[in-house]
Amino acid sequence: MRHLVQQFLDQQLSRRGFIEGLTAMGITAAGVSTIVRATEAAENGLPKTARRMTGTGGELMIAQMKAADVRFLFTNPGSMEVGFFDAFVGQKDMQLIMGLHEGIVIAMADGFHKASGKPGFVNVHVIAGSAQASGQLYNSSRDGSALVVTAGLIDNEIFSDDLVLGPRPGFNQKDVNRQFMKFSWESHDAAGLPMMLRRAFKVATTEPGGPVYLAVPNYVMEKPDVSADIYDHHHFMIPSEVSPNPEQVVEVAKLLLSAKNPQLYLGDEVAKAGAQAEALELAELLALQVREGGMTAYRSFPRTHQLFGGGGQRDLLVNVGGADMGGSTVPANSLHKQYGKIVRMGLNTNGIGRNHAFDIAMVGHAKSSLRALIDCVQGMVTQDRIKKICASRPASGGGLPKFSAKRAGMAPMHPDELGWTLDQELDKDAIVVSENLSGSNNFYSCGFRDNEKQWIGNSGAGLGWGIGASTGVKLAQPDRQVVCNIGDGALMYSAAGFWTQARYEVPVLTVVCNNHNYQTVRNAYHRYNRNMKATNQYAGMYLGDPNIDFAGLAKSQGGDGEQVTRSADLKAAIRRGIAATREGRPYLIDVVVRRTGGGADSTWHQAYSVAKTRSRKV
Repeated sequence: MRHLVQQFLDQQLSRRGFIEGLTAMGITAAGVSTIVRATEAAENGLPKTARRMTGTGGELMIAQMKAADVRFLFTNPGSMEVGFFDAFVGQKDMQLIMGLHEGIVIAMADGFHKASGKPGFVNVHVIAGSAQASGQLYNSSRDGSALVVTAGLIDNEIFSDDLVLGPRPGFNQKDVNRQFMKFSWESHDAAGLPMMLRRAFKVATTEPGGPVYLAVPNYVMEKPDVSADIYDHHHFMIPSEVSPNPEQVVEVAKLLLSAKNPQLYLGDEVAKAGAQAEALELAELLALQVREGGMTAYRSFPRTHQLFGGGGQRDLLVNVGGADMGGSTVPANSLHKQYGKIVRMGLNTNGIGRNHAFDIAMVGHAKSSLRALIDCVQGMVTQDRIKKICASRPASGGGLPKFSAKRAGMAPMHPDELGWTLDQELDKDAIVVSENLSGSNNFYSCGFRDNEKQWIGNSGAGLGWGIGASTGVKLAQPDRQVVCNIGDGALMYSAAGFWTQARYEVPVLTVVCNNHNYQTVRNAYHRYNRNMKATNQYAGMYLGDPNIDFAGLAKSQGGDGEQVTRSADLKAAIRRGIAATREGRPYLIDVVVRRTGGGADSTWHQAYSVAKTRSRKV
């Protein structure tokens, strides 16, 4: 240990490497924390990696961003952030990515974070830009995405409190999105800006992650000759590799071995922790049937695997990093009635047990916890015993659904044919960014291995995410095929995002599942089983008359695209789109598909003509 301490003090070993070295020696998490704090306290002066800098508030912000390893600045700029953007000019290690609406900008940063694991950095314009970012901040907050969102601020607490683009009288700007933020701050002293940015990165990336917000007045960004210390990122961002309680590991292992029909329920913490391989290993070791939450940001388990899915009565649920299995109404029976024993695993202690009781809560990093369970099981029983346990469990029968030949060649095309054909034509390791809520999404052979597609979505369902998110994903993963799988209704919330793809040559293939309908909502209306179902008139659902030219939208912003109306033309169109993206160009395919579910044949909408109400032709 003395050697490790000396290496750390001499800066031959990073903070993370120091922690890993101490952990490898068998020191507990609490012991490691104590040693690290004591060692850091023993250092004289500033760490050698820190430097004193003098400049404007904006220049200090840019310097701390660079030290925090920010690669992309996602933004829709404004005049009150002049001190920030003036300082950004000339930066060679950071790239500005501009979007034409704040919602698109937030989605870009969200997609970048989900595909890279690094925090996304955003700047938006004062109170109006902050408010317009709300819908996508909701999605990011649901997924715990680590975003640092900064904004200019017109201060309404200096003299006048009724200012253009300032917070309304009696309110402050950080209140506008507070419910979607882990934390929000306003800065009023330029010398403290680097520290406040470091705090923002730390809070956003500490599990459970989430967006944070820092509003900075124009006079703070523009203040000259300010001195402050700049620190590199490993001095304020801490890895969340918390090990589970060994006694609880043994308890959970015993439950897994004794259960007759256990289920492994995987949440987004599994993918965030890079624990997919461990989840697969545990499932195969004990013949555990696996499922994932209804709406997740990732798909952590191979969809083609026979252990995925399957039914039957359960006597044990092991929820690894998943959201609380809540609901909007009081359930008739508790989860224990349905599952017997319930084990919760993960780092989100705020969510574990929030709505439903558990038998064991094993707090820890998903990868460390799953590995500990695997090792414990293998150490407790023989291989023969494990084989007998697996043989006693219900036969698996999951995997991808089969595409029905009856749905091939229909006119209009069935969405199943679109989903199935895309899976066949796309690269085996393509990244599918999906905002297609009512499409056929179960045909994609998603997983985490080299020959499986990666699925990235969001659990919030706030429309307007897909185009921006796929752009951010491609920026994070330029060497993988990125496909935006999006519905026609969702696309119209973020269609201005094609401009960003064209400007920065972001070769995303966008496939629009176009049924001229808000189908998810229409199906809900149909289930209500009253006036709309009886009359086959669904208010506000039909998106035709006039039809939207999605390929034209892409072309008008510098992209390219085409429409497909016949299944016979689908494969050729997909191949043309893939060829365009391989050349480095974004491409859109508008695929007209049939509506499904109740009221699918309805094209009714309440007609109205302003032109016909005129008394003068003006």
